[in-house]
Amino acid sequence: MSGLWALSAADQARLIRTRAASAREVVSSVIARHEATHAAINAVVELREEEALAAAADAADAAVRHGEALGPLHGVPVTIKVNIDQAGYATTNGVAAFKDLIATGDSPVVANLRRAGAIPMGRTNTPAFSYRFFTDNALHGRTLNPRNPRLTPGGSSGGASAAVAVGVGAIAHGNDLGGSIRYPAYAVGVVGLRPSFGRVPAFNGTAVEERPITLQMLSVQGPLARTVGDLRLALAAMAAADPRDPWHCPVPLALPEPKRPWRIALATLGASPPVVQALRQAAGWLAEAGCVVEEVALPRFDEAAELWRALIVTESERALRPAIEQLGDDAIKTAYAAWAANVAPLAPDAFAAGLARRTAIWRDWQVFLSAYAAALLPVSLEPPFPQGLDQEGEAAGARILAAQAPLYVINLLGLPGLSVPTAVVHDGIPLGVQLVAARFREDICLSLGEVIEARAGATGVIDPLS
Repeated sequence: MSGLWALSAADQARLIRTRAASAREVVSSVIARHEATHAAINAVVELREEEALAAAADAADAAVRHGEALGPLHGVPVTIKVNIDQAGYATTNGVAAFKDLIATGDSPVVANLRRAGAIPMGRTNTPAFSYRFFTDNALHGRTLNPRNPRLTPGGSSGGASAAVAVGVGAIAHGNDLGGSIRYPAYAVGVVGLRPSFGRVPAFNGTAVEERPITLQMLSVQGPLARTVGDLRLALAAMAAADPRDPWHCPVPLALPEPKRPWRIALATLGASPPVVQALRQAAGWLAEAGCVVEEVALPRFDEAAELWRALIVTESERALRPAIEQLGDDAIKTAYAAWAANVAPLAPDAFAAGLARRTAIWRDWQVFLSAYAAALLPVSLEPPFPQGLDQEGEAAGARILAAQAPLYVINLLGLPGLSVPTAVVHDGIPLGVQLVAARFREDICLSLGEVIEARAGATGVIDPLS
């Protein structure tokens, strides 16, 4: 049973449900995999072995023996990012000052995963305040990319992506304000889904006040995995209703299909040659599967990118910068200064007007996506960044902001986005592409992602490179 850690969540759940393997055996296998890989990547920064085995795995096995109703992820170990509440654990958000901020209850995502039968068995790393595309902090240390340690594993869900890639959990929780699920998936060559705004409920009881309005509207919770099928399972579990999130919308996960053949809008957006190569490979596969791929311009893309930057920096200057200056480590202070130097905050009237303009841009995209089943665009305009690029000053900050526009434009619009690898390999990373559909059409993104996955091959577990 030593290879149970390498299986998909779907396969792990099937073995547990049929008693071909026990939940204890699966959890033990994943713990052993963590112990074998942790020194090389530092992805899971807290794991309580006895709690996972006794309180969760043994109870899961008892439920199988007693013939109880089982959830779709029954007995499957998953990881949880350290910036959301899990009862009995510190919601550190990568900040040393929060190391004793112990949650007394689960956030909606954790509660929903438990209800689906999953076993939260490890907490994954994030940069301080979850505010970088790189994952290191003074409290938990640096997470390394298991495919190429010279490159970032992405951020802010870099611990989640690295853990999934090496087999420490088949499903990882992440969240995404400006690409923090899709970029880590892209950086390590796994799959990651940013659900639509309102799809997955969110709430942290440890928070002393409500999040700024832009974070409420632009940030979402979602999964990373090695297969698109596991993303489907994870999304179905995470999306269950929770009354603590008034933004949540109980929309069915499967909606009527668009008329076939599906039209796909391809936009390369001036990306670097390796990224364009991956896009054209994916476009060719979709065309061979019967889609009609048309290279087009995306509506108001540059305007949307500029607006996301302005809204986020404006709110961050007010709500986040004082905390960074008081509690942040040197890396987040340097990275934040580089961002802020490139974006001017908005005056109050301009901020309010910007929120109104967001609706107009969103409307244009909704009309655009009524003519296309989905858009195919880069995850980032560049291959994964070198480690520590955001520590190199204003010019590096400008480069990062420019490259990541295909990520954060989708956050501004509240749309679902899927990062899925292709067969184009650059610096050891199978470069991914991004699929975007209308709001609540994760089903379309996932269906198209399965076409690409079938041709590129599902991501298998890897051993970390030193």
